[in-house]
Amino acid sequence: MGRTHPSITQTFLEEQGALARFRRALRRSDQVVFDDLFARAHQHLAAAAYASHALPLEVFLLAMLLEEHKEVRALRQHLESLQSGLPEPNE
Repeated sequence: MGRTHPSITQTFLEEQGALARFRRALRRSDQVVFDDLFARAHQHLAAAAYASHALPLEVFLLAMLLEEHKEVRALRQHLESLQSGLPEPNE
């Protein structure tokens, strides 16, 4: 039989656990943000499973960056709509 590889969820939890000491060294307010980043990355585990050629932590960091960029774009769009005096698209 061939070798079995851990599931992407197991790998995610291992990477998160490997950073546990780093997390504990952060201020409490930064721990909350750190946890939020991992929660956002968790939303992309299915996509991460397809990136099996890449290093798992890199994929998880990219997922975090993706979520942060989505938020920046939404905030930028909101700011532009406020500046132009137009109602937001979802209103």
